Amino acid sequence: MTIIQAIALGVIQGLTEFLPVSSSGHLVLFQHLFGLRQPELIFDVAVHLGTLAAVCIYFYHDLIRMITALAKWVFGRNRKAGLKNPPADVWLALMILAGTVPTAIIGLCFHKIADVLFSSVLLVGGMLVGTGIWMWFTRYKTGTGKDVSGLSLMRAVLIGIAQGVAVIPGVSRSGATIAAALYLGLNRETAARYSFLLSIPAILGAALVGLPESASAGSAGSPAVLAGAVCAAAVGYAALSFLVYLVKKGHLSLFAPYCWAVGGIVLMLAW
Repeated sequence: MTIIQAIALGVIQGLTEFLPVSSSGHLVLFQHLFGLRQPELIFDVAVHLGTLAAVCIYFYHDLIRMITALAKWVFGRNRKAGLKNPPADVWLALMILAGTVPTAIIGLCFHKIADVLFSSVLLVGGMLVGTGIWMWFTRYKTGTGKDVSGLSLMRAVLIGIAQGVAVIPGVSRSGATIAAALYLGLNRETAARYSFLLSIPAILGAALVGLPESASAGSAGSPAVLAGAVCAAAVGYAALSFLVYLVKKGHLSLFAPYCWAVGGIVLMLAW
């Protein structure tokens, strides 16, 4: 992989990891375009760590509040309140944990057939069309809804399932989870916030799964890998900021036509 290819794929990863157009689907398409028949695992891990850095920086204050509140709740006097009335930041942290469980189970199951999934351009096209349909109907959701206090265990698990399904190339993680949160009655700000905080353990988990094999392959410090990771982080932060703004305005459905267009073209060419 050349540096130019790595930069291009890093930019694509940074854009599509957070914009609701499927990062895995676009990476499959562009890897075919560049003639990279199999993705380089070390590069895949590096760009995921780049986007992980982006979301952690963006939600830095949320993460600090949750960690601090959770520590006080577990080790301090606040633990006496139990699960019946935990502080808001503690409850959010617990719901992120609850949503991560189904994501991890689904992700591990699909990991066994990852080679098949990531080799099918036809699958990518079909899933992009489905992602567009899933997001389109969010336009009918009003800005009102429940905040973090209304994030129940059932809602967290269902959103976690939506995130787990997004392991399929062509299914957008952010599109699936934000739309699911809106359909389940959360308000726009909470839907976006929970979706991206929930992505942190998912992205970290995906990187850790591939880390042992990628470490044995070497080349972790190659200029191409580093360039891809830096581009993924910088572009990812900008894309995340942009999408949060659009979701708060109720414009998630704007990405549906793009998914339909790309998915339709892919289906026609791959059929």
